[in-house]
Amino acid sequence: MSWFEALILGIIQGLTEFLPISSSGHLEIGKVLLDSGVEKSMTFTVVVHGATVLSILFVFWKDIYKLIKEVFSFRWNSSNQYTAKLLLSMLPVLVVGLFFKEDVESLFTGNLVLVGSMLLVTALLLAFTYFFKAKERKVNFFHSVIIGISQAFAVLPGISRSGATISTALLLGVRREEATRFSFLMVIIPIIGANFKDLADKDLSAGVEIGILPLAIGFLAAFLSGLLACKWMIKIVNRGNLIYFVFYCLIIGLLAIFLGH
Repeated sequence: MSWFEALILGIIQGLTEFLPISSSGHLEIGKVLLDSGVEKSMTFTVVVHGATVLSILFVFWKDIYKLIKEVFSFRWNSSNQYTAKLLLSMLPVLVVGLFFKEDVESLFTGNLVLVGSMLLVTALLLAFTYFFKAKERKVNFFHSVIIGISQAFAVLPGISRSGATISTALLLGVRREEATRFSFLMVIIPIIGANFKDLADKDLSAGVEIGILPLAIGFLAAFLSGLLACKWMIKIVNRGNLIYFVFYCLIIGLLAIFLGH
């Protein structure tokens, strides 16, 4: 993998992790178009995912600090209830990661027809939110389970994690700002956990073959683009402008299916 490929894939990961257009789907398309080795790219994927987690921590550090601080108060207050909801929302994707990891990884083979089809599903989810009247509910424990299930389905390449979780929250009547905040905070631990598991399970020699420079460039590109995309996405959801991503996912999905045949 060259430094230029690492730069492009890093930017793709950073932008698409937070925008509702599927980071996994775009990385698969990028691997095919750039002809990057799938096995090497798995190590690269771990690195750029870590960069996007860092960008979430940077944007939401005040919220995270408050939640962690309140945990040690040992009181069942609103902050600790919110933390419990976040942890509950992570259980479905944890089950998928522990028991279906190999099945999921088998889907990441550059199958553009699958990626395109799932992008169409993402477009459909986003379209539902456009025609659904926004409400002002807060996330409750039932909501957290349903949103968590939607995150579990987003392990499929082409299903946008942010698109699926935010759309599900909005369809449940959760207010827009809260839907975005919950969606971004709920992914931190699963991504960190998945990265550590991948590092423990995989042969790190693949990372050596890629080279330190491409890995560093990919990490920096993913962090900076993720930082911009995270802040942008918050504004987009609050303004109710998700409809633009419906057309984007529709076009890219159909194009991927066409190229995959």
